[in-house]
Amino acid sequence: MTETVDPVLDPAQLEASQRSLVRDGAWASLAGSLASGVIIIGFALALGAGPLAIGMLAAIPSLGQLAQLPAIALVERLRRRRRITVVLATASRLLILAMALLPFVEPPEWRLPMLLGGQLAITLLGAMAGCSFNSWVHQLLPVQTLGAFFARKLLWSTVVGTVGALAAGALVQYGPFEQRLQAFALIFAAAGIAGFVSSWYLTRVAEPPMLDGLPERSLARLLAEPFGHPAFRRLLVFLAAWNFASSLAAPFLTVYLLQQLGYGLATVTMLWAASQVANALTLWLWGRLSDRLSNKSVLSVALPVYFASLFGIAFVATPGLGAGSLWVLYLIHIAMGIAGGGTSLAIGNLGLKLAPRAQGTAFLAVAGLSGALAAALASLGGGAMAEWFAARELSVSAQWVAPQSQETITFVRFRHWEFLFAIAACFGLYAMHALSRVREGVEISERTVVRQFLIEAGHGLEYLSSVAGSRVETLLPFGRWWRERGAGRPGAGAD
Repeated sequence: MTETVDPVLDPAQLEASQRSLVRDGAWASLAGSLASGVIIIGFALALGAGPLAIGMLAAIPSLGQLAQLPAIALVERLRRRRRITVVLATASRLLILAMALLPFVEPPEWRLPMLLGGQLAITLLGAMAGCSFNSWVHQLLPVQTLGAFFARKLLWSTVVGTVGALAAGALVQYGPFEQRLQAFALIFAAAGIAGFVSSWYLTRVAEPPMLDGLPERSLARLLAEPFGHPAFRRLLVFLAAWNFASSLAAPFLTVYLLQQLGYGLATVTMLWAASQVANALTLWLWGRLSDRLSNKSVLSVALPVYFASLFGIAFVATPGLGAGSLWVLYLIHIAMGIAGGGTSLAIGNLGLKLAPRAQGTAFLAVAGLSGALAAALASLGGGAMAEWFAARELSVSAQWVAPQSQETITFVRFRHWEFLFAIAACFGLYAMHALSRVREGVEISERTVVRQFLIEAGHGLEYLSSVAGSRVETLLPFGRWWRERGAGRPGAGAD
């Protein structure tokens, strides 16, 4: 790792840095898919975690963002963001590697508390590294190409992370282990190694010198600055609303599928993978639209789709669907993946775009904190609500009575986790209202975004079909000969 910053970056250095960032993102995503999300919740359930423990596990990544507060002071003091990021990120990945020992800890009742403590430490280190990384990348990347770059980065991250999660889910459910916990140990070891590769690619990224556009301020004044910026303050309100609504139920989806609906971990990771594939296939579309139109316009389309899908999950177990429930779940996960890609891309770009160039560290850290605190509150509240709703049920049904028979038809039935999905969707309405108050250039209608999305998708399909056609003609020259022969006949072009 270079010890000094790079005062002047030429196009070749910038391009090389972007390639390294894409590779870093892919390996970091692999580490994350193996040591968080579906896998970590499955591990916690195997250790006997209940709704409150799952809520705490879901809240830890958000609460850990408080570590950005000392990170701001650290970055401003040392002004070596590459070094800070690499050291802290690598330390967190050492702890991920150490998680491979958890399945062997005795007595067994120590394992769940140690998991929660380890996750907290990993998150604190990761949040501090993320604060330094955001400031670094905010200054490094050109604003006008953020959409295209992050679409490419998220695409590779999604593909690699999805493959890793699928392999991990299959290993746990079908692997040759006497105990499932042994499979988790192997998975966490692989996650730690993938994290080290990610750290190595970070050392290959150039670092411009920090800007000195502002006089030195105390930490309190740095944190207060974003709230005095009207445009950024509206963004903070939206981020808090979005994170609260999405975190109230989404972290418990895995628990719902595993426990209430009774699917295996391999099936649940397949559902998650369907969402990630849909996410990956549409990221480049969202990236082009965010650069051409605006990030807000992308969110105005993606958010309603996401929350409608979340609301739909509450009806999956309604009597009458039967075996079709799994296919409905696949459709919902695909819709959430498409919407989630646009949402994550546009929210990240909005923060980078609306933050003043010379104040990126504090502004982006406050943006992360506002969303993280809302998400932590929602996760803890969701776990507590799930405990309360566990013994309650709400159903809407109709009864048909005939002389020889009597039949009851249930239209809606909410039990346990399903209440959370419906409540979260309702909070999503406020998130969409908060988005309407964010200002980002010229206002663009949702209809325009949908039309442009479909046009871009059509161009993509035309490109793929032309590539596929050229490959077929190369392999089967007879087809090309027949088309050329037909073109020479009178009226051959008419259908």
